[in-house]
Amino acid sequence: MHVPRAQLYVAFLVAPLSWWSIGAHANEAEEEEQETESVVVFATRSEALVRDQPIRVEVLPEEEIEENLTMQPGNLTTLLNELGGVRIQSTAAGLGGATLQMRGLPGRHTLVLQDGLPLLGAQPDGFGLLQTPPLDLGRVEVIKGVASALYGSGGLGGVLNLMSRRPGSEPEILLNRTSRGGTDGVGFFSDELSPQWGYSVIAGAYDQRREDIDDDGWADLAEYRRYTVRPRLFWDNGQGSTMFATVGLMDESRQGGSMRGRVLPDGTTFRDTLDSRRADGGLVAHIPLSGANSFGSRWSFVRVERDRDFNGAISEDVRTSGSGEATVSGVHDRHAWLAGVAFDYDRFESAQATGVNYRYAVPALFAQDEYTVNDSIKLAGSARVDAHNEYGTFVSPRLSALFRLEEDWSLRASIGGGFAAPTLVFDEIEATSITLVEPLRDLDAERATSASIDMKWAEGIWEVNGSIFGSRIRDPLVVNSDVVPGRLLIANDDGPRDVVGAELLVHYTLGKLHVIGSSTYMKVTEEAPGGGRRDAELVPRLSGELCALLEDEDRGRIGLEFSYTGSQRLYDNPYRTEGSPYVEINVLAEIKLGDVAIFLNALNLTDRRQTRFDPLLRPLPAATGERIVEAWAPLAGRVYNLGVRIEL
Repeated sequence: MHVPRAQLYVAFLVAPLSWWSIGAHANEAEEEEQETESVVVFATRSEALVRDQPIRVEVLPEEEIEENLTMQPGNLTTLLNELGGVRIQSTAAGLGGATLQMRGLPGRHTLVLQDGLPLLGAQPDGFGLLQTPPLDLGRVEVIKGVASALYGSGGLGGVLNLMSRRPGSEPEILLNRTSRGGTDGVGFFSDELSPQWGYSVIAGAYDQRREDIDDDGWADLAEYRRYTVRPRLFWDNGQGSTMFATVGLMDESRQGGSMRGRVLPDGTTFRDTLDSRRADGGLVAHIPLSGANSFGSRWSFVRVERDRDFNGAISEDVRTSGSGEATVSGVHDRHAWLAGVAFDYDRFESAQATGVNYRYAVPALFAQDEYTVNDSIKLAGSARVDAHNEYGTFVSPRLSALFRLEEDWSLRASIGGGFAAPTLVFDEIEATSITLVEPLRDLDAERATSASIDMKWAEGIWEVNGSIFGSRIRDPLVVNSDVVPGRLLIANDDGPRDVVGAELLVHYTLGKLHVIGSSTYMKVTEEAPGGGRRDAELVPRLSGELCALLEDEDRGRIGLEFSYTGSQRLYDNPYRTEGSPYVEINVLAEIKLGDVAIFLNALNLTDRRQTRFDPLLRPLPAATGERIVEAWAPLAGRVYNLGVRIEL
């Protein structure tokens, strides 16, 4: 698809600005702030309003989700990149994988929930977020920092809870086409069958052709074809009893490597494919008991089958996980309490790499209490005990406090600890083959502690959030490729992984104009080979974003985004030891014509891509057979996408 550049600039920057007029209404900003603060969040288990949570919870409402879902309708990456301290990091670049890095902690430690259920598995791999469309999202809840006191091993780096839209939401169909050969077709349907029953369904088909952008014979963008469907059933008797059930199916085929009919500069070809199938199901129930007490339960099951061909290294694996819990909660005097039992199951099976197979069974007890001291102070304490069948018993505590300093000011402080058992979700393994991994021996679970102080000021058209945070992972797991030539060895590092950082988020609203600025500073260090400390790889020291959006609910929207990604340390790159800083500019526009909305976006107008700095191909293959370097900058470069949303 060819779109003349001059026409794009005219369409984006001139026409929409003459279409709208901006009204300066501070009361609109106050209403939006009150609406967000009045959202009941579920990720903390207390099901309280955002403004009353001692633990800081960031909430992306449905309006902000709509602003981003047209840029990449097939996955969550663009939406989640909007969050301060959150980075979508490329993994398995040959196949286009991505993981969620939260405040400098490895992506494998972020627990991703869908309606409170781990439907992507105990630890999502590098493709789970790419297989989750955002069209059915009602809001996103984010808890940063160690959350094992709430969710056990999976929440060592934080929690991302994706809450779906409820029955009665507007059904719609979205069709999209990109200038890089991508096609998305997804539909969301929902209805209220009766006063008590309702349903929703999201289904989609997604396709991307292989693209060799720098014409070296290697596919910079992997080819994929994916189909997804997820029905949900809701029940509410109007007297406090509720039930939610869901099942999901996903089938995807990916192919990267050398282009069809082409050879690489050394005269060889390279095959890299991954076929994935996922089936999951979950149930959440809530039943009121006597007084202010209630009973809750949630259960889930996930099975993922993957077939990988890494240039002849064939592997087939099955990952099965399940979780279940039962809780009793209530309110007594100034206390809001909860106690529960849980059981987590995680199993990995591979016929070709039997030395890395594992089966984890983890019963647990947990409790939480929130104590309201007065109108200005609220305290919360959580603790969980997990009895891991392989690595022993772990106690994970967390303490939080909320201080309302004045009407416009609030401060939150939190500290917590947790653990994570060894698994196989590592970037180095995702990029190659499970058959290259040495048998798992003499490993310790990772232990982590994190602390943060969060300050918020909101008045009229302004909202400012600032955070200072720190984390330490003891006995961090790393993958070594130089101990056994041509093999990958998982081991505990000799020293901790340390993170210190700060975030700043500023939101300004003037009538229909929204301006959001964010900046994140992080210093992440790890043990260097031979002793001493060094900066961790692929973690920008400084990053930021500035976004301006002009929106009219009946007419559409136009937006402009600037993002900055600072330098990153690189340790396995033959061309450089530090990635260059880069700036991306996105322009987005949508016009509404009744029930039809047409959108046109220009992403990465600066055309920043890694192959403009260095080749993606290595001069010589790595000992593990990898032909390309790790991705530290965008691979697609400038992309335009055109689509339509139809409300039914």
